[in-house]
Amino acid sequence: MPVTNSNHSAINTASILLSATELTCIREERLLFDQLNIEVNSGDIIQIEGPNGSGKSSLLRILTGLSQPYDGKVFYKAQAIAQCREEFHQDLFYLGHLPGVKGEMSAQENLSFNLALQGSNAQHDDCEAALAKVNLTGFEESLASHLSAGQHRKIALARLHHSSAKIWLLDEPFTAIDKEGVLALEQLFKAHLARGGCVILTTHQDLLTFPAEQIKKITLEYSLNGYSE
Repeated sequence: MPVTNSNHSAINTASILLSATELTCIREERLLFDQLNIEVNSGDIIQIEGPNGSGKSSLLRILTGLSQPYDGKVFYKAQAIAQCREEFHQDLFYLGHLPGVKGEMSAQENLSFNLALQGSNAQHDDCEAALAKVNLTGFEESLASHLSAGQHRKIALARLHHSSAKIWLLDEPFTAIDKEGVLALEQLFKAHLARGGCVILTTHQDLLTFPAEQIKKITLEYSLNGYSE
């Protein structure tokens, strides 16, 4: 089996927010993972790990419903996501590998635009406060094309401060972020978990402030021919 799923935390008796049964993913005739079962409860933080090409981003996209698995199903609160797509998407925040920042817009404009797409009614002052929380004070009116990759990532992550979604799916959220930014983001995760949300993320980095026993891990193994002996 090219997948191992190790749960280091005690069984959570809270309601299941997201689950998947017997997921199989094949890309370019290569088996990435097979018969993967996932259960994510309120208060869970799930780290998806594995080498490049092992299927981490593919798994996240399947969990969002943006990609279809070769086999298996994804459920939101025990209901297939295809049958409750609107409700599921309202309760989902997904940040892909690319930050989705438009270079011709300022940091403020990018954040306002994306929050509007989320259905947020955040005002100018709210956006400024969110940008301040990701250490972008003074860059609010700067064109994104003049900012660094790390600042692009911070603009995208600022959206989390106005997200009411319970389920956060984040692809490499720590990319290009300095240690101070990583620590601030982990504190945001903790606050979200305390409110009954969950976080599923891919990262090559260790989580600095979470005890190992709190983190559930899904480990994807890479094989050149797509199969592990």
